[in-house]
Amino acid sequence: MAVRHQEHATLGVQIRWLIRRDMSEVLKIERESFEFPWSEEDFLSCLRQRNCIGMVAEHDQQIVGFMIYELHKSKLNILNFAVGSDTRRRQVGTQMVQKLVDKLSQQRRREIVLEVRETNLAAQLFFRSHAFRAVSVIHNHYDDTTEDAYVMQYLLDDVVGSVPGRNRISEYTDREAA
Repeated sequence: MAVRHQEHATLGVQIRWLIRRDMSEVLKIERESFEFPWSEEDFLSCLRQRNCIGMVAEHDQQIVGFMIYELHKSKLNILNFAVGSDTRRRQVGTQMVQKLVDKLSQQRRREIVLEVRETNLAAQLFFRSHAFRAVSVIHNHYDDTTEDAYVMQYLLDDVVGSVPGRNRISEYTDREAA
């Protein structure tokens, strides 16, 4: 039992900019994570765009996850996000999502969006557990299949405003208003 607990313990990672020498490890994670993986050229052409950012999660000088996202005026758009199969369920993805959420408050962007394949239930559940909500469906979205995509969205205001502060003063004010 102790070994199983060790497998699921949080893995502390450093999240940093993706650099060229990370690409072989990123491609390995990409291939083991997706049925239709991005090629190296897909990554490079995306990262050449001015508003496209790549970041990696690193543990003991090994890449254990990555994310590629676009910066827009009012939002971040996740284009690709994966964690290595041997480090899943160890909070690596959670730490990467938190890094993006922190950028919202710092950069005045209020939302994060991404498209998730309809068959990728693990990703849907992961992002849902981090306050993302499916807001629309894009039919026949992918070039490689006729599969639909769910557009998932994280709104900073929804999370901040979803748990209003309650105290005796607010309860008193509520009773007075009634």
